[in-house]
Amino acid sequence: MNQILSDLKDFLEEKVALYNRPQFIESDPVSIPHLFERKEDIELAGFLAATIAWGNRKMIVQNANRIMAMMGNSPYDFIMHHDDRQLERLEGFVHRTFNQTDLFYFIKALRNIYLTKGGLETVFAAAVTETSTQPAIAHFKTEFFSLSAPQRTHKHVSDPAKGSAAKRINMFLRWMVRNDGCGVDFGIWKSILPSQLSCPLDVHSGNVARKLGLLTRSQNDARAVEELDISLRMMDREDPVKYDFALFGLGVFEKF
Repeated sequence: MNQILSDLKDFLEEKVALYNRPQFIESDPVSIPHLFERKEDIELAGFLAATIAWGNRKMIVQNANRIMAMMGNSPYDFIMHHDDRQLERLEGFVHRTFNQTDLFYFIKALRNIYLTKGGLETVFAAAVTETSTQPAIAHFKTEFFSLSAPQRTHKHVSDPAKGSAAKRINMFLRWMVRNDGCGVDFGIWKSILPSQLSCPLDVHSGNVARKLGLLTRSQNDARAVEELDISLRMMDREDPVKYDFALFGLGVFEKF
């Protein structure tokens, strides 16, 4: 590792230590799965919160909490055992372009994944490669939409195979897979390694990564994710996605 990269690694490690701590949770969508203790509740709450994680962060957390309340704050039990009358509780939900039509299908598809596919972890783990979870995200989307779905709902699950950065799903996978004892990420999925994860890439992390010389591609797409992954793995091959805390924190909180 050359001196410039070594200095950058030291700088980012300091920022990881600053933002990867429980105080980070309150204003972040990761606060939603932190309401629960059962594995299935954590992953389902996390997946639904990550699904609507775009736009105003306060509104994301507010609306994700609303979904949990509509489910009686028992997402796994609701998804697996709801009837049509209970499903009516979800009527009227909307977060930006994600509405009740989409939410109804998500409930249906998630139930199918747990009933017939072994759950979310099993589906994602089935297509992970030694160096990437991106094929696993594409595989997940295929399984998720194996039932009859409204066409409008497909856009709410990203697909790296079609060029998407899949920021929200990569963020969800970070939550489920990383286990560093700091109290933010959960580390409840053992069949995927942190070394296989990709950094959640959005406007904030992308802009910071470019200013730091970690990313040259101008678009925040699948190819940019691949380039950023290579840069981050040069600093830590075993846990490259920890730097998401640094890139995000620098962009959102420090306006770097």
